[in-house]
Amino acid sequence: MNHLERKDFNRADVVKEEIQQQDHRFLAVYVEAKNSIIIMLSEKEDKLGTMALAVPKPHDMFGQVTSQVLIGDKHIISARMFAEYVAAKKDKITMVSVYLERVSEIHAQEFFMHLIDKVLKTESKKESTSA
Repeated sequence: MNHLERKDFNRADVVKEEIQQQDHRFLAVYVEAKNSIIIMLSEKEDKLGTMALAVPKPHDMFGQVTSQVLIGDKHIISARMFAEYVAAKKDKITMVSVYLERVSEIHAQEFFMHLIDKVLKTESKKESTSA
């Protein structure tokens, strides 16, 4: 088996999902590495938007997930909320990007949460079949 044929099981997993709601298309690109997760949430096409980073609480300490907006000033509530949600659920450093063109942030949150749950379920299925 040469190096091109060998599967590298230490590489990041990538999941892409989308949903169509009325005349709007919502997309998620999910990348999970050993210690971190990156999620791009967008409307219409894959684009980078406002980014937030969340860090889970240390195992030996009490407290909540902490988050910070890295760049952008639109959709900061959604970016932080989703980053904190995934960081707490997966116990990994999580960066979330939110990009919207026409849909309001409040309206898009329901669809983005659905996409996040969908990619997390897809990823957990991959983990259970490879174990």
